[in-house]
Amino acid sequence: MGLRERLEVLERENTPIRVGLVGVGQMGRGLVAQIAGIPGMEVVAAADISPERALEAFREVGLDPVEGLEGLEGANGSPGRPAVTDRATGVASSESVDVVVEATGVPEIGARVAFEAIQAGKHVVMLNVEADVTIGPILGRMARSAGVVYTGSAGDEPGAVMELYDFARSLGFEVVAAGKGKNNPLDHSATPESLAEEAASKKMNPKMLASFVDGTKTMVEMAAVANATGMVPDKPGMHGPRETVPARLGELFSLEKEGGILSGYNVVDYVRGVAPGVFVIVRAGAEPVRETMEYLGQGAGPNHVFYRPYHLTSLETPISVARAALYGEATIVPRERPAAEVVAVAKRDLEVGEKLGGIGSADYYGYTYKVQEAGEMLPMGLAGGARVRRPVRRGEAIARAGVELAESSFVVSLRRLQEASLGEGR
Repeated sequence: MGLRERLEVLERENTPIRVGLVGVGQMGRGLVAQIAGIPGMEVVAAADISPERALEAFREVGLDPVEGLEGLEGANGSPGRPAVTDRATGVASSESVDVVVEATGVPEIGARVAFEAIQAGKHVVMLNVEADVTIGPILGRMARSAGVVYTGSAGDEPGAVMELYDFARSLGFEVVAAGKGKNNPLDHSATPESLAEEAASKKMNPKMLASFVDGTKTMVEMAAVANATGMVPDKPGMHGPRETVPARLGELFSLEKEGGILSGYNVVDYVRGVAPGVFVIVRAGAEPVRETMEYLGQGAGPNHVFYRPYHLTSLETPISVARAALYGEATIVPRERPAAEVVAVAKRDLEVGEKLGGIGSADYYGYTYKVQEAGEMLPMGLAGGARVRRPVRRGEAIARAGVELAESSFVVSLRRLQEASLGEGR
């Protein structure tokens, strides 16, 4: 029985998968609308710092939301009357929720929501990749102990890359590189203020747009792929070459001695072009396979490209929700030990005493390193709320010892627990 048929059975039996959503921004709003057209699945509660935004998201698709979670507790929820609140952890722990989708992009909120959901026995689908690359391994371990699923989302670029990666490896191909296209101009100095007009025209949070343009989002997404596969960036920040023709990627992502740009294989990277696609580079083994690949229009090799020219972000999230609830399967989940770290690099000169803003602020951007090379640097997911203890010049990686972390931060606490469990206490 296919996934759609399984969901239709749930619809007929009036036992839908009950989804709790945290974060009703651009992606959350799209998710609400998409699930409204899927049988056997329903968003029963949503939390947002602006409850009115969540109310409007439901009203747009003909639902009649109510404010407050009281009507949901201990019940299955009221069909067509989802609950709206500003209490993220209330949604995460609600008895009326089966799967929690976290879509805020804020590590602190993502850490709290995922932790509360796992403790309450809920599956967690993380659209918050920023939190995942910071404390994903410990959340994954907690979820396994609790007998629930912790996963990244289908449609988000790491999930889309992982689907290609699994496909290729399941067929016996050697995957030597994996990546995505970046469709924004790269400007490390981008700030919410410099992008305010563009953000307004796109109905985006200016901080979110800044995190795209300054490269942070790309760094985070490819670090998530690295941590799920064991691949690593070939160099700090990856290569990020320009290329608009997918068929050329196999040659581009070959070794330097083969005419490419890589010093070694088993790497993650990105391309300025071929957006919004994702790709893996594979090498065929036996001669008959190589001959068949060439016959099928995949080129002579030795490297071949498997390319997907789209990813539908939160519109594909229901696939991960269903797989978690029905089959206990994850789309993408970090391994026990991370392979890559996203560190904070100063966008401007930072002076002693300054308190750092969140991701996408005017203070820093993310840059991906191999874990072994990032030991003394500040993980980007811990930067928000930290106070500068020694000056940092623009373009320098912020040292972990150079800031005072926000001691009240939950994501900081979970990160310390993760490091202690891996024998990396700091």
